[in-house]
Amino acid sequence: MQGPLLRFVEGIDWLSEKLSDVAAWAVFFACAISAVNAMIRYGFNLGSNAWLEAQWYLFSVTVFFGAPYLLKLNEHVRVDVLYVRRSGRGKAITDLIGLLLFYMPVCIAMMLLSWNLFHDSWMQQEMSSSAGGLIRWPVKAIIPIGFFLLVMQGISEIIKRIAFLRGNYAMDTHYERPLQ
Repeated sequence: MQGPLLRFVEGIDWLSEKLSDVAAWAVFFACAISAVNAMIRYGFNLGSNAWLEAQWYLFSVTVFFGAPYLLKLNEHVRVDVLYVRRSGRGKAITDLIGLLLFYMPVCIAMMLLSWNLFHDSWMQQEMSSSAGGLIRWPVKAIIPIGFFLLVMQGISEIIKRIAFLRGNYAMDTHYERPLQ
């Protein structure tokens, strides 16, 4: 792999890695908010729905900003029975078929369908129905953004698999079945 495709793949992989750092911090802040919220709620009998919803928002960031990096690391969910005993080439072909026939169509559909959910929320300046809750459109914006990021990482992975199959890219095809 060379030239613009290599730069594209490296750029998407870099972005996914940086966003995984954001996801890790989102987990930290969600836990910190949860702990402080619990102490205030039980210690002083005070609470706020905004803090509960902030945890939900941070969880959304964790999922949608962390998922592309998991795909990059090849740590995503797969059907082991179709994958575990294949050669490196067989794994790359299985990945490529899965990415093209299942992963990309679902991610593109979800990105497009969730756009209207976000857009309607933004146009209405939707607020939480809970007393003291947060505005809704920022968390709803994370959904199409997250699926866009998944699509971009998917394109990167497709390019890598094709380059590997052509002999132009060294890819680690080692896979360990998760312990059950």
